[in-house]
Amino acid sequence: MKKIFLKELKMNLKTLLIWSLSVGGIGLACILLYSSMEGEIKEMADAFSNMGTFSDAFGMSTLSIATIKGYFATEVGAVHGLGGSMFAAMIAASMLSKEEELHTGEFIYSMPVSRKRIVFAKALCISVMVFSFTVICSILYACGFVALGEELPVQEFVTYMGMQFLMDMEIAAVCFGISAASSKTKTGSALGCALMCYAYDVIGRVVPDVKEYLFIGPFSYSNASEIFSGADMCTKGIIVGIVITTLSVLFAFWYYDKRDLAS
Repeated sequence: MKKIFLKELKMNLKTLLIWSLSVGGIGLACILLYSSMEGEIKEMADAFSNMGTFSDAFGMSTLSIATIKGYFATEVGAVHGLGGSMFAAMIAASMLSKEEELHTGEFIYSMPVSRKRIVFAKALCISVMVFSFTVICSILYACGFVALGEELPVQEFVTYMGMQFLMDMEIAAVCFGISAASSKTKTGSALGCALMCYAYDVIGRVVPDVKEYLFIGPFSYSNASEIFSGADMCTKGIIVGIVITTLSVLFAFWYYDKRDLAS
């Protein structure tokens, strides 16, 4: 099992570095741009905060983008939320199904390791990669605050990155379950799942009838504008997220252990 875990980490290391440095780098660039745009942003802040549903959808009605905290929540929050969810979905979608699609099953299934241990090793690999992605991006964002000489809101920042990690794990778990039931990698479906979750959250913050059921989506408890504005945490969303994550992982263990696998 240890060899499978290390093999998966080695195989996905390049992907991890590309995605984490790309998403974190874009976020860092956005933070560094704040100093050069500070004057213009102050002039636009009032206009953006009074744009009705558009302001509600992107959190500009609760936070002022004229402050570094509000700017980070609205700009970098959107970049990291989308980037992190797509990364988690992509790596999880291929973790189990690739063994059949690439015909590498002849090797891995011949090892003296049960299917449950294989699934556990791959699930652990996904968890480590998502955690590493979150840590790398957090370091890059913190460096941006330091470079600007701005004070990092540590409590809100740590809470936000923690909720992002939980959200990414929920999306990864769902895609991991899909991977366990599929003989081909569903990368398109996985990325579509991440984008649909994001779209559902945006729509839910605009349409009153949908807002009551916003907690169903993973972005409900990881919204940067709510966290940085000090709003109450979406407890129902967190509970739903933990339940979905647990059920999806259990499904992957159960279904992968009983299904017929092609080599």
